Amino acid sequence: MRGVPSNIYHHVYTFSFFLVFILSRPSCSTHVNTLSSKDSLTISSNRTIVSPGDVFELGFFKPASSSRWYLGIWYKNIPERTYVWVANRDKPLPNPLGTFKISGPNLANLVLIDQSKNIVWSTNLTTRYVRSPVVAELLANGNLVLRYANNKNNSNPSGFLWQSFDSPTDTLLPEMKLGFDLKTKSNRFLTSWRSPDDPSSGDFSYKLETRGFLEFFIRSEDFQVYRTGPWNGIRFSGVPEMQKTDYLVHKFTENKKEIAYTFLMTNHSIYSRLTLTPSGYLYQSTWLPEKRRFEPKDSQAWGLGDWSHGCVRKTVLSCRGDGFLRLRKMKLPDTTTASVDKSIGIKECMKRCLKNCSCTAFADADIRNGGSGCVIWTGELVDIRNYAEGGQDLYVRLASADLGY
Repeated sequence: MRGVPSNIYHHVYTFSFFLVFILSRPSCSTHVNTLSSKDSLTISSNRTIVSPGDVFELGFFKPASSSRWYLGIWYKNIPERTYVWVANRDKPLPNPLGTFKISGPNLANLVLIDQSKNIVWSTNLTTRYVRSPVVAELLANGNLVLRYANNKNNSNPSGFLWQSFDSPTDTLLPEMKLGFDLKTKSNRFLTSWRSPDDPSSGDFSYKLETRGFLEFFIRSEDFQVYRTGPWNGIRFSGVPEMQKTDYLVHKFTENKKEIAYTFLMTNHSIYSRLTLTPSGYLYQSTWLPEKRRFEPKDSQAWGLGDWSHGCVRKTVLSCRGDGFLRLRKMKLPDTTTASVDKSIGIKECMKRCLKNCSCTAFADADIRNGGSGCVIWTGELVDIRNYAEGGQDLYVRLASADLGY
């Protein structure tokens, strides 16, 4: 199954077989929730920091085809390693000898040092007086923060000495903001990875522009690739697919403190992120952690938001005992090789599909007046998309094991 993007800002809303995985992966590493000034993480120790609820994990990683090491944050329990933030993206460690710790005593900073004790990354705080011990903590929303140890309300950004949400890489998470912080005069924006194997700063940026009407632009150097159109109170006018769903809410704020966009999740058991890919595409991808019917063909590319390789079945169709999963509000697959019979209804369409071992999906040819006609697909299902509104029902063939028979 392959997905073919039709525009730059491409929402891929979750449906049961396209973006969803069982969340269970054994790990031999040990982990803690916070990092104190007396502790540290090293590559050799294989220790990590894990957020409350076990959603996010911070530690060292090495891309599959690289010998360089990075400090980053990823989803802990998604089998396909999916990175959401990288600290030293432009200054990798050349070997597995690195240490992440809090530097002190008079200057509280998070630092990453190499084998020669050189600082390759730091939070670069300039406060000269620390009134109490500080700790680093990975919050439940994926935000790495440096805070005073006695700060009870550790979800309040005003109490943070530093937070990773203010230094995005290529991914926007729920509650994370893009745009201007008018207090610090900083513009938070996304920058793509160089390639699926290289997290260094790539060619594309996704940034809010304040000249004229406020809108976001994807740029490559000085070349404009895409613009969202201005915010119209509900969505960016050039992104019609940007709609509120049962689990996702878009929000744009303009006041004396900030001019920023974020999105929020109403269901925190669902994971969603907005990613600027190395090729300059902007994707909103969503996962339902309890599902598992298909899996990515290229796990590493998938984790970076490149879904062009598509999915493959975990369970091969046997042509005996197969059934169908009803997917609602779908863009139907490419019909170039599909067959159409307008003389039969959906029940006869299902029977015909079951009798044909090559049939992979079927749908109504006409959705008026309760539906009529029959469209049958054989082989790959190409360019499928789930919409917040619109689309139609698509019945996808699955093995009985994946349907829970």
